[in-house]
Amino acid sequence: MKNTETERKFLVNKEAWEQCTNPGGEEYIQGYLCTDGTKSIRVRIAEGEGVLTIKGAARGISRDEFEYKIPVYEARELLKMVTGGIVEKTRFKIPLGHFTWEVDVFRGSNSGLIIAEIELGGEDDEFIRPDWLGKEVTGDHRYQNSYLSLHPFSTW
Repeated sequence: MKNTETERKFLVNKEAWEQCTNPGGEEYIQGYLCTDGTKSIRVRIAEGEGVLTIKGAARGISRDEFEYKIPVYEARELLKMVTGGIVEKTRFKIPLGHFTWEVDVFRGSNSGLIIAEIELGGEDDEFIRPDWLGKEVTGDHRYQNSYLSLHPFSTW
């Protein structure tokens, strides 16, 4: 299904995050079949499902996104074909105001990195900023999962 994703991304203050009581997170593993700056094709296993996602080039903080559920066994096979490494993380979903924050606590070669994303209805939407929110990194390509698959945080 085609969708337009409008999202902002922030670093998370680890100490403030760890002091919060957060609901249980979901384990995610994902990799990229293609990533060239104008598009990315991602395969992911999360919440017991396989998902294939195609994202277009960013236009400000928005971009086209096409997402399809696929059988988990196909997702596992596709993960064997990725370029770069596998991105592993635990995702926590935190409802706050009219939106839900998705906080990714990375594992493996990206361990130590915690990023919060909020998907908005439009670029001008206002939202509540939780205490654990740090510096905005929306426009910094280094914090895109596709970049992290090729250039893990542990190598920075």
